[in-house]
Amino acid sequence: MGTYMSNMLQISNVSKRYGQQVVLDDASFCVGEKKKIAVVGRNGAGKSTLFNVITGQESADSGEVVVMGATRIGYLKQEDDFQSEDTVLSYLLRESDCEDWQCRKIASQFELKDEKLESLVTSLSGGYQMRVKLSLMLLKDPNLILLDEPTNYLDLSTMLLLEKFLINYRGAYLIISHDRRFIANTCQEVVEIDRGRANYFPNTLEMYFKYKKERQLADMKFNKKQEQKKEHLQKFIDRFGAKASKAAQAKSKAKAIEKIETVDIDEPLSNVRMRIANTKNDHGFVWRSEDLTIGYGEKEIARDISIDIEASSHIAVLGDNGQGKSTFLKTLAKAIEPVGGELRKQDKFKVAYYAQHVTADLDPSESVFKYLERSADHNCPDEEIYKLAANFLFTDDDLAKPISVLSGGEKSRLCLAGILLNHNDVLLLDEPTNHLDFETAEVLAHSLAQTNVTILFISHDRTFINILADRILEVKDETVRTFYGGFSDYVESLAGKETESKDGGGSFDSDDSAQDLRESEKEKEYRKFIFEEKKKVKRELGKIEKVLNKLKNEQDIITRQFAENPTVVDPELSKRLGEVEEEIKKVEDAWMEVSDRMK
Repeated sequence: MGTYMSNMLQISNVSKRYGQQVVLDDASFCVGEKKKIAVVGRNGAGKSTLFNVITGQESADSGEVVVMGATRIGYLKQEDDFQSEDTVLSYLLRESDCEDWQCRKIASQFELKDEKLESLVTSLSGGYQMRVKLSLMLLKDPNLILLDEPTNYLDLSTMLLLEKFLINYRGAYLIISHDRRFIANTCQEVVEIDRGRANYFPNTLEMYFKYKKERQLADMKFNKKQEQKKEHLQKFIDRFGAKASKAAQAKSKAKAIEKIETVDIDEPLSNVRMRIANTKNDHGFVWRSEDLTIGYGEKEIARDISIDIEASSHIAVLGDNGQGKSTFLKTLAKAIEPVGGELRKQDKFKVAYYAQHVTADLDPSESVFKYLERSADHNCPDEEIYKLAANFLFTDDDLAKPISVLSGGEKSRLCLAGILLNHNDVLLLDEPTNHLDFETAEVLAHSLAQTNVTILFISHDRTFINILADRILEVKDETVRTFYGGFSDYVESLAGKETESKDGGGSFDSDDSAQDLRESEKEKEYRKFIFEEKKKVKRELGKIEKVLNKLKNEQDIITRQFAENPTVVDPELSKRLGEVEEEIKKVEDAWMEVSDRMK
């Protein structure tokens, strides 16, 4: 992995299990200087566990983590360690041991200035608290950064700021993120944690997906050939197995079937759909507001809000942190009362509210099934619970698990599944993709987009917003108003771009010019990688062919000896001929398996 650069971190054969659950299994890879690596994998795959092992928060059951002498690791963890009396500045001073001016300088990069520095950290929004943790990490002057879900709770403008920082960062980093666009913009290489193994790929995430898809097609082709071999052998057994003269051959064929192996193929989540039931209440206005003021008690957050929410619309509620996005959703959900003005809702619409920290209220001792059963409508049949659980990627074995063993993403999925078992007409979702891996988040977005359920959601995940939103409400300048334009227009306005949008629908992917400029270079790198892989396969085939030729030469020599001396009985030579023929079959099978990788 980049021999031209010195290694900063070496992971060698690391294994970790919790009870019977194997999380890491002989995982190995290394990190070189200035490497920008995305650590990806499904929820519960072991990504955060890997980070905990690297930083020493957890110990591996076996294997070794070697941090080179000049390496200074900065770790952005998911948990908070703020004390109730901590201001932003006092927290940074205490935890970093840096000078006042240093703390102010670093914090200013993340818009933590003036009164924000004197604010209690616990009073800040989740996004600003993340900025505080980022500032502290940088004050420790790391040259290798570990970022575990850094985009959680960040608003889009702060995410763009973080992206810019990472793109220009001169050190190395490993990033766990569910935001596909964030990874595409900041990472150049991939390590996927899959079934305990660490699979390294020396190119971008998009190229990795392309490579995986090609490998999966090759594996499916190989499996099909193996199944055809089994069918051919089984036909012989079915036809001749009962005949005494063929019994030995049939037994040999049965053993051959047992030896034929197929490759395990993990079904891609992109082929999965979380089937979400439609609602009958899909007409009219759900809410109508006039001069609405929202806030807490007498404290006003936003005012002069006059908007209508139509049934079946899918609305992204966007804006900077602290402007009132969550307050707006809480007001619609009746979690808090309006401060002033008028807010009318039709009684026929049943509303469910998914809050940012809803997973914190879960009972860790309750089983997955019991939670879903308790969350469901009265008289909801078990069959429907099982069906929805399967749609949300919970297996029968998962249903018996206590909630305490679930990953953050699995808990989020569980809460969302519980809400949907109530057959609501309206969903208010505050950061539903936090802690979901990007595959699961995209599956959820596509599934929600196909329903006629009314959805208002807050999210920083650009791919999720692109898929789901058909309208944007912007929370800005102490009010909430419709943003007229597509999502790409909104992102461009945040980035300060003045270029004209190519289409009103606004696909961010199609308008992301900086990304497009890198595509041709990525393709070149990808083709180079495939070329190198094929060279490796050719070398492997060459070695197999040498062994095969040697065996066939020996087979020819023995066969000629028998032909030239038909009356001579040589048990040892006969035995050796049988062994050679068996070895030839194995080597030919190996050649077939390796040659399939050339396609």
